[in-house]
Amino acid sequence: MKLMVTGGAGFIGSAVVRLAIARGLSVVNVDKLTYSANPASLASVEDHSAYAFEQADIADAEAMKAVLARHQPDAVMHLAAESHVDRSIDGPLAFVHTNVTGTAVLLEAVRAYLPTLEAGKRDTFRFHHVSTDEVFGALGMADRPFDETTAYAPNSPYSASKAASDHLVRAWGETFGVPYVLTNCSNNYGPFQFPEKLIPVVVLRALAGLPVPVYGQGLNVRDWLYVEDHAEALLLVLEKGRLGETYCIGGEAERRNIDLVKTLCLSLDAIQPAASPHARLIEFVTDRPGHDLRYAIDIAKIRGELGWSPRTPIEEGLERTVHWYRDNETWWRPLLERDGVGRRLGLSSF
Repeated sequence: MKLMVTGGAGFIGSAVVRLAIARGLSVVNVDKLTYSANPASLASVEDHSAYAFEQADIADAEAMKAVLARHQPDAVMHLAAESHVDRSIDGPLAFVHTNVTGTAVLLEAVRAYLPTLEAGKRDTFRFHHVSTDEVFGALGMADRPFDETTAYAPNSPYSASKAASDHLVRAWGETFGVPYVLTNCSNNYGPFQFPEKLIPVVVLRALAGLPVPVYGQGLNVRDWLYVEDHAEALLLVLEKGRLGETYCIGGEAERRNIDLVKTLCLSLDAIQPAASPHARLIEFVTDRPGHDLRYAIDIAKIRGELGWSPRTPIEEGLERTVHWYRDNETWWRPLLERDGVGRRLGLSSF
C-alpha cells in the first residue's frame, strides 16, 4: 500500500509515518511545515526508500491535485490541522481556513482523483479523516463517556472547526461517494509532541526549574492516549474499519489535570532529582475561556469490531515521555524559539 499522510511532520502524523514505514508501507508525507511541524521528528525515516515528502498546503487545490496525480496513493490519512485550543481563541480564522477550507479542498481533490484510478484500486481506496473528541463538547463528572452516537456540541473555535471538517467528510461520502472512515481520539501524549501542549510544558518547565502553570484549579479531566497506541489504532481502522463508520479511540486513562501534573513531577523527582520536589513549581493561573470540564471516550466499538485497545498504561507512558524529553533536548530546544511558545495564549475572549 502507498499511503498519503497529511500533516505527517506533526505529532500524531509523524508517529503514523514512522509506524507505517516500519510495517512496510510506502508513505507520502504532505505537510505545509507550519510552526508546529518538525521534520526532525522523521529523521529515522527521511532517507528510507519508501518515504517521500511534499511540502504543500492542503488548502491549495492545484497542489493537492498534483500530489495525488504524482504519487498515486492507495489511501489518504488526513491529519493536517491547526490543533491548539489557546491559539484558536486568539486567531480563530486560521483554524477555519486550515481545518474547514483545507479539508474541503482536499476532499475535492480526492473526488477528482478517484475516477482516474483503475477499477481495482478505486474499489479499495480509502480516505481516513482523523478528528478529536472535543467535537462532542464537555461531559459532567457523572456523565457516560463519549461514543460514536454522541451529539456534536463543540465549545471552542478549534473544536468547532474540527466538527465542521467531520461533517464535510460525511457529506462528501454520502453525496459524492468518497469512501471514508472517521476517527475521534482523546488527548494524545508521548515523544515528539510540540512544546506548547500540557505534558511537554510541564516537563520542560520543571526541568528548567520554572513555574509550572495549571489552569484554574486543575480540576478539568482528560482521557490520555499514548501516541504510539493511537498510531496503531489509526492504521488498523484504515485497513479494517467499515466504510462510512466512525470509531472513537481513547486511552481509558482519565486524569484530572492537577493529578497528571503531580504524577509528572513525581516522575521527574525520580528521574532527575532537584533540591526540592518538582511539585513546588506548580502555579495555578487564570483559566482558559470556555474550558471544557471533562472528556472521556468509550472504546467498545473499536475493541469489539477490530480488537484494539490501548497497550500502554498511563504511568508507563508518562515515564517514557519524561525520559524522552530529558534525553532529546536537541529536538525540542529549537522549538522554544517559535512564535508563541512559552507565552500564555488564549486569554482574549472579546
